[in-house]
This record gives sequence, structure tokens and C-alpha cells, in this order.
Amino acid sequence: MKHPNDALTRIELQSPIPEALAPEIERRLFFVSPEITGYELVVKDQEVHGVVLHSPEPLDHAALTVKVDHMVNNDVRRQRVTPARSVWTSPHRRTPQGDDMFDLLAESGAVTEVGEGQVALGEPLLSLFTYFDEAVCALLAEDFDAREYRYPTLIRTRALETAGYMKSFPQHLMFVTRLRNDLDVYRDFQDSYAVDGLTPGALDSCGNVDYCLPPTMCYHTFQQYGGRTLEADRLHVVTSRGKSFRFEAAYSTTLERLWDFTIREIVFMGAREEVLNSREGFMRKVFAFVEALGMSGFCEVGNDPFFCGTDTSERIWSQRLMELKYELRLDVAPERTIAVGSFNFHDDLFGKAFDIGHGANGPIRSGCVGFGLERLVYAFLCQYGLDSADWPAQVRSAVVGS
Repeated sequence: MKHPNDALTRIELQSPIPEALAPEIERRLFFVSPEITGYELVVKDQEVHGVVLHSPEPLDHAALTVKVDHMVNNDVRRQRVTPARSVWTSPHRRTPQGDDMFDLLAESGAVTEVGEGQVALGEPLLSLFTYFDEAVCALLAEDFDAREYRYPTLIRTRALETAGYMKSFPQHLMFVTRLRNDLDVYRDFQDSYAVDGLTPGALDSCGNVDYCLPPTMCYHTFQQYGGRTLEADRLHVVTSRGKSFRFEAAYSTTLERLWDFTIREIVFMGAREEVLNSREGFMRKVFAFVEALGMSGFCEVGNDPFFCGTDTSERIWSQRLMELKYELRLDVAPERTIAVGSFNFHDDLFGKAFDIGHGANGPIRSGCVGFGLERLVYAFLCQYGLDSADWPAQVRSAVVGS
């Protein structure tokens, strides 16, 4: 968040990049340094020439220049400029409430900000939360016999390593550790805490990072099925709902970007064409559901913000070119949308990584669909407001019973 008395540090890029790639810079700037509280891009003649960074205290210009150059050159510059391809656009045009919705929810007691990127939810969000989750599950049940699981909150670090998450998304990782199981360690900790309170030095007494907070639900599923050979004569469908955690470096005071949030995830495992057809068919059902609610938005080819890898730009290009990921985006303010769901195809990436066989056909192919339930509810309220009398009849009857 920018403050009036912030120090400003201007960084000139080694050479300009197309303005079309500006969002890729913006997605990464807050990860460059924890002191950055805000930024502006320096744009001229449809090119980004530099960035102006805000911070409470002056920053080391030389050190920040090296970091910004590395991020831009490694993760952004080599990306090819391609217009986003839309695969669906809602026929409805609703005018969202704008950026005041979270304040209205807070004034009504429906939400309370309890920490950075953490929000307590009350009614009517809880009932809407249940409605949308059950609606997604009902759509799934129309065509698929899915097995539902409730997974533990923690996930083994080894599972994220196997999935390649450490190399692709180190910025989001959330490690879980504990004090070593040793009486002397406990005593030393108590003595130190009595004098200095809790300090970062406490981590020196911790024993391991064997577990993490999960960034999404599907890694639980692939870990669960790892080392198994699945029947080749059918599609295997698994669904789950659970808390997911991603460090984002900067959180908006809304339900749009949370540190911990809830995902309803569906994983398809089977033959390549069957997985692709299942993803496509379910995606179209979701579009029809959004249209039936009269909501405005669109779905386009998306990409994940790969970070710091030597092949970052190539992976983003590949993901876009092969249309491995689609993002469902709904309007939350004039000229602004948020992603509420994604439809992904992994090919044999996780089949190979987790050694999941598909009969005698080699590794399984997989895809997944995920919905951020807080975002979905928030987008609905931004478009329809807090008065349930204005909600679509099917939502009103399910939530308020009339």
C-alpha cells in the first residue's frame, strides 16, 4: 500500500519492453523486495521504460536495479506478445457495485479483516459459499461419478517437490515446522522467550520442513494416487474442498486476494482425449451456469506466474500456445475482473512425476478444475449487491428460502 511519505526509487530498464507485457511485471514486483509498498510503471510510446518503487525508507538503488533487471530479463522480456484469446463471453452485461463492496460487507458485519490477507466470513457469505460449492458439485454429478475426499490441511513437502512446485512457484511456498523433539530445546526456547519474546532465532531450534501448507488441492490427489496403476477402461474423477495457502507479498483488503482461501477442485485422470473432452464439457456446463445466473464475465487462455526459473518465458509461452489453462473471470468493478476458476490440462506431467500408471498405456494424463469460492461469492455480490431481493430466483430460494 502506498503512503504519502514513501520514498521513491526509479529504476530504468536495460531496454524497454512492450506495454502489453506490463501485467507480467506487475504480478512480480512485490516479490522483488519486502520493502516495496507500491509502484508505478514508466510507460512511453506503448513501451515500459522503467518502474518507480515506493518504500517507507530509501532503497539501495544499485541492489534494486539488479533485482528488477533479473526479474524482467528472466521472467518477462522473452515472453512473446500474444493477445489473450477468449473462449467464452457472457451475453449479460451487469454493472458491478464497484470497489465499495468490501466496505459495505464490513459495515454490515458480514466480513472482518483479521490479518494480512485474512478475512472472517459471516452471513450471507456463508450461505452463498455453500450454494456455489453445492452447485459446482451438482454440475459435476450430472456427467461424472466422482469420488470425494477431505484431505488433511498439511501436505508433505516431498509431494510439492515431486510436482515441481519448488522450481516453478517458490514465491508462494508456506513451510510448516516445529521445535525439535528434545527437552533441552524446549528449555532453551522457554528461557529465550522469557527474555526476548518470540524472535526469528527460534527457527534455529526447529527440526525440519517436512510439511507445507498446500497451495491447492490437486497435489493431495496426485500424492494419494502416486505409485498406483489405474484401470485404463474408465475415467477417474476425484473432487475435494479445502483450504489453500499462497504467499502473495501484497494483499488487497477485499476477498480478491487472500493468504488462505478455499478451493473446490476436480481432478480428471485417464486417457488424453478423455481428459481433454471432460475438461471441455464441464467447462461449458460452468459457462451455462454463469449465464443462467445472469452474471457478466469471460473465459480466456491464461498462464501461471512462473518465477525465477531458467525456462520461465518458454514455459509461459508453451502454456499459452497449447492452451493448457483457461481462466474464468467475472466482473467485480467497471473495467476490472477477477479469476474465480481455472480449467487446466497437465498432459502426462503428474502421471510421470508421481508414477501413476494407466493400465498398460504408460502414465495417466490429467486435468483439473478449481474454483476459488471466496472470489466466486465476492464476484456475485459485486454484481448483485447485498439485498437478496435483487438476487436471481434460484440463488434467493436456495439461500434465504423464498
